[in-house]
Amino acid sequence: MRLILVVCALSSAWVVDAQLLRYEGKIHFGTDGHDQQPHSKILLGSDGHDQKPHGQKLLGVDGHDQRLHSQALLGGDGHDQRQHSQALLGADGHDLRSHGQKHFGVDGHDQQPHGQVLLGGDGHDQQPHGQVGNGPRELSHTHMFKGFMKKYNKAYNSQSEFKKRFSIFRQNLKKIHILQQSERGTAKYGPTKFSDLTEHEFRRMLGLRPDLKPTLSQMEPAEIPSEEIPSSFDWRDHGIVTPVKNQGMCGSCWAFSVTGNVEGQWALKHKHLYSLSEQELVDCDKTDEGCNGGMPENAYEAIAKLGGLETENDYPYEAKDDQCHFNETKVKVTVNGSVELPQNEDDLARWLVKHGPISIGINANALQFYVGGVSHPLRFLCNPKSLDHGMLIVGYGVHTTKYLHRRQPYWIVKNSWGPDWGEQGYYRVYRGDGTCGVNQMATSAIVP
Repeated sequence: MRLILVVCALSSAWVVDAQLLRYEGKIHFGTDGHDQQPHSKILLGSDGHDQKPHGQKLLGVDGHDQRLHSQALLGGDGHDQRQHSQALLGADGHDLRSHGQKHFGVDGHDQQPHGQVLLGGDGHDQQPHGQVGNGPRELSHTHMFKGFMKKYNKAYNSQSEFKKRFSIFRQNLKKIHILQQSERGTAKYGPTKFSDLTEHEFRRMLGLRPDLKPTLSQMEPAEIPSEEIPSSFDWRDHGIVTPVKNQGMCGSCWAFSVTGNVEGQWALKHKHLYSLSEQELVDCDKTDEGCNGGMPENAYEAIAKLGGLETENDYPYEAKDDQCHFNETKVKVTVNGSVELPQNEDDLARWLVKHGPISIGINANALQFYVGGVSHPLRFLCNPKSLDHGMLIVGYGVHTTKYLHRRQPYWIVKNSWGPDWGEQGYYRVYRGDGTCGVNQMATSAIVP
């Protein structure tokens, strides 16, 4: 973590007073008692302290500080704890040492150089940095929560529900902080429309179910093209990706991942882009479990057995389980098999450029609070073996950081949480090291 706690503790042997200083009961500095009384006017001491010219003006109305002190003097403001070249602020000694590294306060006080005095309205410099005052933080969190409610049109039906969601929101801010502090890419994490959900509630709406994978796979291994590919590619620029959809509070991500893949496959081969029905799969794919989750592999087989997919308009999405009312006469697209792609991400890119968007499984741990940028969380925060969400790779690219010029290759991944999430409904995730398991479950339908 990049948090650094600065603590400048004064020895308990010192008794600090603005008007005098004693050390274990003994008087220091001047045999004439010069230092034992207020300095509201000039005092002349028999030790000559105030009778000499001084090299340069420093501090003190009586000239007391116009020469070096053989021993340190302690004032309530830390004035004499270091050389007097610059002012010191903060009763906690926060500013009594140089800021070689950043420190973080809730008001951003430590996020910029101390070339000039910074005062936080929350009393940031008047208390120890072991903890932040509850009052200002509570007010800040309340303000953030109300802003969150307004932005996402949130409403709660009772005061108790409001308090519950506010408490969850505050706990989620801690998770956001951990993700942000440990992020290796350029991703930004913050409050999203899912920030008032517990982890359990959030995971219920994901829906990828590896436990439903069949014992004997029907998928064929994909053939990987050998042609050279461009440094970046995006199928959205070629008219074979439908607008971002929204699965709602139903664990049907697997169905959206599959329809997105089939839409692209059909459009690439038949030059016509249909928006296909996820609800048909939720209702009619009996191997999978509708809003309780499913697997793309099962869905491809279900489409083949049913006889095809209807369009979104003919079989609209309801975000809940319903009776199957599939109408074969309204089928627009058919599927006659599926392929499994390799885990090598260079091979995935080569296949994608030639054959279209790829259905994938991914660990969604970083997604609940993803706002934008190239996401590259630490492995222990996003286990590549724990896949729980279905998505669709539609392209790839390379981001170069502004100052250090670090190259960050990424996948462009379509999600099914609406355009008000992430980057207009899309997620950029680091490409090349299996981040969050992006390469672990890559598949595609085969269309006739």
